[in-house]
Amino acid sequence: MDTSSRKGIILAGGTGTRLHPSTIATSKQLMPVYDKPMIYYPLCVLMEAGIREILIITTPHDQAAFKTLLQDGSQWGLALTYAIQDAPRGIAEALIIAEEFLQGGPSVLVLGDNLFFGETFSKGLEAAMSRSDGASVFGYRVNDPQRYGVVEFDEGGKVLSIEEKPDTPKSNYAVTGLYFYDSHAPEYAKSIKPSDRQEVEITALNQIYLSKGALHVELLGGGTTWLDTGTHKSLFEAAQFVNVLQSRQGVRICCPEVLAYRKAWISRDELIVHARRLEKSGYGNYLMDVAGLL
Repeated sequence: MDTSSRKGIILAGGTGTRLHPSTIATSKQLMPVYDKPMIYYPLCVLMEAGIREILIITTPHDQAAFKTLLQDGSQWGLALTYAIQDAPRGIAEALIIAEEFLQGGPSVLVLGDNLFFGETFSKGLEAAMSRSDGASVFGYRVNDPQRYGVVEFDEGGKVLSIEEKPDTPKSNYAVTGLYFYDSHAPEYAKSIKPSDRQEVEITALNQIYLSKGALHVELLGGGTTWLDTGTHKSLFEAAQFVNVLQSRQGVRICCPEVLAYRKAWISRDELIVHARRLEKSGYGNYLMDVAGLL
């Protein structure tokens, strides 16, 4: 995969009202999903795709806490920068905010409260990364598609329609919070008229690409899990999923230090430094194990 020009965006804004009172004093993306902060999961999606330049979009109130946690990313071989979304004006506004950061290049946008994991997931990432033109979204089969953006496609995988929370869904495939765009995305996003809820809707951006015959869908199969951790119930279920998976396999998922080490973005000595800094936790012990010290 040629990842040299594609940059990443994590949208970690919003007020987290569905998680109140837990999120009154902190961003939901900083809350733990079992043994690590929620934002580690989407961050590792971008790292898995080979993306090292990433913009973190936060609220003004929460940005200092994100910087304390993630710093400038150099400890993981990344280059992290920060921007502010001062009000929840829609997912697609992230592309407008990121326009200067992207410098006319392609992007990957991931929502800060989405968790992806599975053996088949990397194949979808590779396919989306390989496209230089157009947009790619990821479809995941759900029982309640009317709660999501819904993608309809033919037997060949060609996208026929994409609708936001339709009363009568044309498929059971929800559009997840992971979007790959070419260099035109900020320009298209700026042309979108805000919806009735005064948001620049991501579905409207995807419909622009569809109208140009440039929208692709990657279906996440049975071997992949997608979780949106935006409610107390889904946050609890995500923590359960991570706990069960890690307990059974003895391997921790979505650890930036481990991903960076396996991609040779940091050295074994640097991994050991991270491990020793966290050695009083099970997480730190796992890093020691990966480094071959246990």
